[in-house]
Amino acid sequence: MVDDIDRTNALAAELAALGPAQLSADDLRQLELLVLDYCGVAFGGAARPWIAALHRWARRYQGAGPARIIAADLSVPAEVAAFVNGTAGHSFELDDTHDASMSHPGAVVISTALAVAAETGATGAAVLAAIAAGYEAMARIGIAARAERVIAAGFHPTPLLGVFGAAVTAGKLYGFGPEQIADTWGHALSLTAGSMQFSQEPLGAEVKRLHAGYAARNGVLAAQMTAAGIQGPLRSLDGRYGFLALYGQDAMPEELTRMGGRGLAIHDISIKPYACCRLLHSMIDGLRFATSGFTVPDAEIAGILVRGPGKLAEQHVVRRPQTPMAAQYSLPFTVGAAMAFGPDRFDAFEPQHLADARILAWADRVAVETDAELEAIYPAHFGTQVEITFANGEQRVERVIDSVGTPANPMTADALLLKARALVQERLSDAAFQHMADQVRALSGAPDVTALQQAYAI
Repeated sequence: MVDDIDRTNALAAELAALGPAQLSADDLRQLELLVLDYCGVAFGGAARPWIAALHRWARRYQGAGPARIIAADLSVPAEVAAFVNGTAGHSFELDDTHDASMSHPGAVVISTALAVAAETGATGAAVLAAIAAGYEAMARIGIAARAERVIAAGFHPTPLLGVFGAAVTAGKLYGFGPEQIADTWGHALSLTAGSMQFSQEPLGAEVKRLHAGYAARNGVLAAQMTAAGIQGPLRSLDGRYGFLALYGQDAMPEELTRMGGRGLAIHDISIKPYACCRLLHSMIDGLRFATSGFTVPDAEIAGILVRGPGKLAEQHVVRRPQTPMAAQYSLPFTVGAAMAFGPDRFDAFEPQHLADARILAWADRVAVETDAELEAIYPAHFGTQVEITFANGEQRVERVIDSVGTPANPMTADALLLKARALVQERLSDAAFQHMADQVRALSGAPDVTALQQAYAI
C-alpha cells in the first residue's frame, strides 16, 4: 500500500549523505572485521569447482578493466569482478548474515565496493562508507518486506535485497546524489530475482552460490545504466508496483526510514563459525552443550529432536543431499556432520562425505518440529531447541537463542582472524595472509584499493 511519504527517496537521501565523516571509530573497526571476514571467506570460496569454472569464463574479459578477481591473476571490468567475487564470497556458506533481513550482505556489498572502487579510484574511507550504505539498504529493505515471510513464499532474500545494496554501494562510488541513487534502484527493481527452489532438490543447489554474484553484478549494472543517462522509476521500493508491493509480505514501509536500535546495520551482523546455513548454528551450539562437546558415544544416543522456526521443517530436511550446498542446507545432514566430525571442520560437507555412513545414520535419527515460541522471535533470533534422548531413557534439553557469532554472542577478533587464516592456508603463506590482513586494517586511510587488491589476488 502506497502512502503519502516518498520513502524510497528519503532512504536514498539518507544513504547518499552517509560519508566517511559519519563513521565512528566503532563503525570503522566493525567494517574492518567485516572486510577481513569477507576476504577470508571469498578466498576460501575461490577454491570451489564452480569458481574455477567462473575463472575460466572470466578470462574472456582479461585486461578489459582494473578490478581484480580474488585468488586469481585476472583484471576485469567491475561488473565481472563483482559477479565472480560475490559468488566466491557466498561459496563456503561461511559469509556474514543480517538475521532480521535473512540476507548475506558481505558477499554482495563488499564485492561490489572493491570492484567499483578499482575503476573509480575511490579512497579506502569512501569504500567503507559505501559498504556501510549497502548493508543498511539490504537490512532496511529486508525488514520492511518482512524477509522471514518473503523466504517462506519461495524467494531468496540475498539476491532480492542484494541488488539494491549493491546498487547504492556502486552508486556512491560513482559519485551519485540522492536522486541518482533512487534512479539506480529503479533499474535494480527490474533486475531483482532469486528462487528458493535450490532448497528443495538434492541436485542443482549450487546455483545458490551464484545468487550473491548475480546481485552484485546487477547492482553495478544498474548504477552504470544511471551513469549512462537512462532514467529509472524513482519509487522502486514503495511505489504501487515497487519492491514492497511485489515481494513484500504484509510489508512495513515505515521501516525503510527507521534505523535499528544499535545504529548502523553493520553492527547487527552475525559472523559464521560453522560452514552451514545460519539458521542451523544455534542447533550446533545446542548439540555441543548436550553432548558435552560431542564426547558422548554414538551408541548412547537413541534420537535427536530439533525444535525451531517453521522454516526448518519447510526448507531444511533433505536427508540425502547430493551436493555440498544441499548438505549445508540440510538440518539432518548438519547434525550428522557435527556428530561425526565435530562442528569446526569446514570440509565436512565436501563431496567425499556426502555418502558417509555415520553421517547418514545420524541424519536418519533426527526429527524436526516447529516451536511456537521460537517462531515468534524469528528472524530477530535464529533460536533452536535440541532434545537428546539417550538409550537409558534420559533426556537432555538445550535451548539456544543466540548462537556464537551473533551480535549478542560475538566471535572475538582473534577467532575471526583464525577463521580467515584457516580458509586461505592452502593458497597463502602466513606472511601473505598477514599482509592481506594488514591491508584490510589500513583501508580506512588508504588512497585507493590497489594495495588490498594486490594482496588478495594471485
